[in-house]
Amino acid sequence: MGDILVVYNDSKTGIDEVLDYFNNAIHAMTFSIEKEIDNSINFLDITVHRSTENFSFSIYRKPTTTDTIILNDSCHPPEHKHASIYYIYNRMNSYQLSKSYKEQEYNKTYYVQQV
Repeated sequence: MGDILVVYNDSKTGIDEVLDYFNNAIHAMTFSIEKEIDNSINFLDITVHRSTENFSFSIYRKPTTTDTIILNDSCHPPEHKHASIYYIYNRMNSYQLSKSYKEQEYNKTYYVQQV
């Protein structure tokens, strides 16, 4: 139904307590959890990476993502072709990506345009 990202201090609260709280607060909904793996978790279209000092973000793509966009020589209207590129660049520049993740994203985007 909806996605909620909860950041909590596990030295003060256990994840099971957080889950129980949410499930008891709203009886019409049932919440489940997805735990982080290797200090990161995918949430919507980003990956949240956790270190001891801070969080960093990168673009998440599902394993089935092809990164295929409309080819330049297709018969689609130009505004459709431009929209896909604008979306990719807007996402890359709107999110607070670290320098290294932003560079990775730029390289992926550049490659997509060249294909």
